[in-house]
Parts: sequence; C-alpha cells; structure tokens
Amino acid sequence: MANTKTISKSVLVILRVSRLLWVRVALMACLAVVASIAAVLLDSLIPDILRERFTPAAVMPILTILASGMLAVSTFSLNVMVTAHNAAAAQATPRAHRILLADTTTQTVLATFIGAFVYALSSIILFKAKLHAPGASVTVLAVTVIVVVLVILAMLRWIDHLSDLGSMDKTLRDTEHEARTSLMLARRTPALCARPMTPDTVMPDDVAPVPAPASGYLQFIDLRRMSAILKDTDALIYIHAAPGRFVLEGTPVAYASGLSTEAQDRVRACLTIGDYRTFEQDAAYGLLVLSEIASRALSPGVNDPGTAIDVIGRQERLLWDWARMPASPQEPMFPRIFVPDTSPAQLIEGAFASTARDGAGQVEVATRLQQALDSLSQGPDPRLASAAQDMAERARAYAERALVLEDDKIKVRAKQSAGGVNP
Repeated sequence: MANTKTISKSVLVILRVSRLLWVRVALMACLAVVASIAAVLLDSLIPDILRERFTPAAVMPILTILASGMLAVSTFSLNVMVTAHNAAAAQATPRAHRILLADTTTQTVLATFIGAFVYALSSIILFKAKLHAPGASVTVLAVTVIVVVLVILAMLRWIDHLSDLGSMDKTLRDTEHEARTSLMLARRTPALCARPMTPDTVMPDDVAPVPAPASGYLQFIDLRRMSAILKDTDALIYIHAAPGRFVLEGTPVAYASGLSTEAQDRVRACLTIGDYRTFEQDAAYGLLVLSEIASRALSPGVNDPGTAIDVIGRQERLLWDWARMPASPQEPMFPRIFVPDTSPAQLIEGAFASTARDGAGQVEVATRLQQALDSLSQGPDPRLASAAQDMAERARAYAERALVLEDDKIKVRAKQSAGGVNP
C-alpha cells in the first residue's frame, strides 16, 4: 500500500478511483474491445491451413454461448453483491459498506464476467457486420479460449469468495485490516511526517487564519504540495485540525505565517474535505468503525454480545501492536509544517467509549472490556497506558450503574483490581 501520509493529492485521487467497482469493469471491457479489433489487424499473419480449419461458423456458436452466459452470470453476481453488502451494512454498520465496496476480489470477478460479455458481444457484432476478415476467426478463437479460461478461474474464485461475502466475520476482518493499515502508518510517520502540533507550540504574532474551503470532514492533507508552496520562503503553517475532524466552511483550519493571500489560497487547495471520514490519514477511524459494530451488536434488536467481545479483542490487538511499534525517530520530512499527532487518548476513546456505555449491563462484555484495558494499561506506551486506565475507571462506573446483581458488580471490580487499576 502506498504511503498515504506523503503522497500528493493527485495520486490520492488516482488511488481512490482505482478502488471504484466500475473502473476495473470498464478497463476489462475496453480490453475486450481491443482484443476484437486486434483480430482484424492480425488477419494477414494467419496461415491458410488455420483459416480453412477455423471458420467464422465454428466460432460464432461459442461466442453466442459466452455472451448469453456471461450476461446472466454478471446480473446474478451483481445482485448477490448488492444483497450481501446491504446485509453487512444492516448487521454491522453503514460505514463498513464502503470498505466492502473496495474488495478487490469482487471487483476482479465482476470485471472478468462483464468483460467476457463485452468481448463476446463485440466479436459477434463485428462478424455479423462483416467487419472481420475470414482469417480473423482464428485470432478470435484463440482469444476466446483465453477468455473462457479466465472466466472459469473467476468462477472458482467467486464460489470460494461467496462463502463469507457479507458475513460478520469478513466484515470484521476487512475492517480490522483497514484499521491496522492506518494505525501502523500513523505510528511509523508521526504527525504526517511534519512537526507535531502540541499545546506547547508557540505561533508567531503575524499568523493569518487559513479558512476551510468547504464544510465536511477533513480527509487528506497534501503535505508535499504544501511544502512546495513554502519553498524559498520563511513561511510556517500551523494546522490545528487533524484528518477526521469535521470543519465548517470559512472557519480557520490552519494558521500561516509569512504567506501572501495567493499562497494561502494554494494552501487551502491542499486540503481534501468530503462528506465522510476515510482511512488514508485518519488513524482513529478504523477503531471507531469497529466500535460501531460492537454497539450495533449490543443493541436490544440484535443482542449479540459475542460479536462485541470479538470486537474488543480485535481492538485490543490493534492497540497493543500500535503501542509496541517504535515511533519513527527520524527528522520531520516537512519541518515548516505543524500537524496534530495521533492522540492515544483519542484512540482509546474511539475504540472503547461506546462499548463501555452500551455493554455496561452485560457482565460478560463488561469483564472482557476490563481485561482488555488492563492489558493495554501495562503496555509499553505510557500515554496509551494512562488513557486505558482512565477508560477502565469509566467503564467500571458504567457497569456499577447498569448491573443489577451485586455478584456481577464484584466480578467487574475483580477484573479491574487484578490489572492494578485503582477502583
């Protein structure tokens, strides 16, 4: 995966477009048309013995079967995908739907099916319109054999993929993968490779506000382009809104010192603001999505504490691995830009706050949460350990108010006391 901390905004757009379902399908369809046209161009290279053996009449039935079969398979597969994704959004969280849409296996399989349909249909049209030379049927047959092999492999892959498409296990697995990628990237490149913006950071007196260009979530900061704007100047930029924060158009999202009005407008263009949060630079977003899945599982309509306990374990593992990974000690890549660093307290809050509240009345969830926070409070990162201790105290307070039996309250207290957290 590309380092989304330091890529440019244009590269980000390309990466996002490449994950769209229709892009891969369109590329496969274009390749199918190119293959049909290549058959016309290669006609003069076909030996006469092959022209006589493989005539258009021998190829047309295969193309007809392929076209009709792939149309039915593509329609069925799209229906299965939509149904599975809607089911995942309903039982997990609507935010998981966007993760499933980026599934490369589903995209490749659908692209193969639709591409095979477009190839077969375009070849049939060229034959019927007599735009194919007689010898082109040899090339068309060879390409058709390759297409059939690709379709068979795609079907086998699709059958295996359907076994857990839209299931809770796959949704959790994919969400955890996205969360891990953004978390570990944040750990390796603190403050987006800029200087950390902290409460102790002192800004010059001549700073001017840089207003947000639109209302929405700050999704991406193009630090490379922003650094190029500062080249050959003594200017400084202080960004106080981290990716994932909701900003309003016209309100200050950063402050700049030593920049002209035109340069400030160019700085604003480096900010990507959208309708929803994304994973590229938002380290806490994956933990929040997992937390939403746990909250949905704990709702009275679902009542699935096992899923909530599973989510707690995944979040515990993610944060433990994040704490154990050493932060990058190298000098900032963008020394004249200040960006808020990932806050361990924010990570703990996003991961466990809603679960502590919604699962307080279920002793099995409350005790598992105390166990996870106990482990994290003994981790190597002191700031994360302190935040875990504070969250454990809050979770215990929730449990004390929600649990009915005194024995259940004693179990929660025992789990907290075992970890060295003062009740």
